[in-house]
Amino acid sequence: MTDDRAVHPFTVDVPQAQLDDLHARLDRTRWPAELPGVGWERGMPATELRTLVEHWRHGYDWRAQQARLNRVPQVTTTIDGQRVHALHVRSPEPGATPLLLTHGWPGSVVELLGVLGPLTDPREHGGDPADAFHVVAPSLPGYGFSSPLVEPGWGVDRMARALAELMARLGYDRYGAQGGDWGSHVSRAVGRVDPEHVLGVHVNMLVTRPPAGVDLSTEERRRNAHNRRFERELSGYHRQQSTRPVTLSYALHDSPVGQLAWVAEKFHDWTDPASTIEADDLLTNVMLYWLTGTAGSSAQLYWETVHGGGPHGVGTVPTSVSVFPHDLFLPVRRFAEQTENIVGWTEHDRGGHFAALEVPDLLVADVRAALARA
Repeated sequence: MTDDRAVHPFTVDVPQAQLDDLHARLDRTRWPAELPGVGWERGMPATELRTLVEHWRHGYDWRAQQARLNRVPQVTTTIDGQRVHALHVRSPEPGATPLLLTHGWPGSVVELLGVLGPLTDPREHGGDPADAFHVVAPSLPGYGFSSPLVEPGWGVDRMARALAELMARLGYDRYGAQGGDWGSHVSRAVGRVDPEHVLGVHVNMLVTRPPAGVDLSTEERRRNAHNRRFERELSGYHRQQSTRPVTLSYALHDSPVGQLAWVAEKFHDWTDPASTIEADDLLTNVMLYWLTGTAGSSAQLYWETVHGGGPHGVGTVPTSVSVFPHDLFLPVRRFAEQTENIVGWTEHDRGGHFAALEVPDLLVADVRAALARA
């Protein structure tokens, strides 16, 4: 597969046969027996999953969601042999700042739809036109409409180089980068591989670990305990996807209910209990994995990273961090400063891992402030 450097318009158009196949599979779901008296601590309860599946089969409207996606301008191009898809929304403000906005796993561009308006057209949303952005929100290589990976080797740094090339092809010489989850790793890597073009980075997830032997404050010990709970109780998906992603892919690629449970559990465990994420947003996010057959290729990023695929190096680009109290990891600034050029740090009292869905107002405000600082 050779690079076609052209950037092509893209429209989501799922054949009805795929939807019919999905419905048939949902109708034929083979449900396992459930132990009585257990809740979320052993995984997603069948009662919760059955409710979601019933809505998916009989209440959810993919065609409405497809139309929602198609109201956003989209493009595809081929970079380093891999198709890359992106939402590309230009601001009506001529002086807007280009912004590379990157999702993670088990997310997709769907989780970013609600922040596109405030970011690109703040005047229309009660903000300052000076804060406007031209937004490029790619599907990570191997995710969603960026199609399954065509070869191994797509770690964080390679993805970062591909997204830097995407911004160049779209004509953006200076731009900011923002991301959560894998988008945090990739955005910081973009700053490392393309520092002459990246004016600043903002992330809403950052992993820090205390060096051996360092004395911790009371708050730092609390954060360390929070982070260790993830590693102890919530990281099973990480271990599977970083060791045997291909084995897992057969089940997820074949069973829509399996794919839904694999993703919905994370949305439950990783969000602020006070947050409300609409069932249709969750299901559309799952649909992007199901319809594109990217359950397996999206998991490869875990394998590549654990086996040496990045991220590498120390960041020099000005970097700002938003900390949401119910995120997977609660970072410590003094440890973050050992590897990143931290210029801004905001602690919030609400929100979790999926900030663009849970607290879009806070995320948009932080992105504006971060890139104004840069």
